[in-house]
Amino acid sequence: MTPCPVKIAVFAESSIFQPQSTRAKNAVAKDNLRLLRGAIELYTVQHRGIPPGYQDDNPANTPSNAVFLTQLVVSGNYLKAMPKNPFNDIDNIKMVGNSESFPQSPVDGYGWIYQPATKTVRLNWSGTDSDGLSYYDY
Repeated sequence: MTPCPVKIAVFAESSIFQPQSTRAKNAVAKDNLRLLRGAIELYTVQHRGIPPGYQDDNPANTPSNAVFLTQLVVSGNYLKAMPKNPFNDIDNIKMVGNSESFPQSPVDGYGWIYQPATKTVRLNWSGTDSDGLSYYDY
């Protein structure tokens, strides 16, 4: 008996099935966000409630990507390396200033978006996962 090509085509085009590589990237993205958020929270607790990103742990200073990396990665106390966004393979962060609005959507050229004032960190990627959840809202 020959398989019905119509059934095979419908099965292959079904939106509920994601390629294995996409599922793996979803899992890595969630895990990397968990690591970043955990490191940010631990740093904040150990520095009198001041999140990473501020020179001399002074929130009156403009937050800096370089300071953030020094505090969390170079020090070796929180992260061994800055995790990459698995979708765009970028590990740098767009730093959002204290008085700036957090971007409503992803911006080009960054792996992550972070605002120290609110301790908000997001995956910088558009689109949705198989559950319909925006990657940007992970």
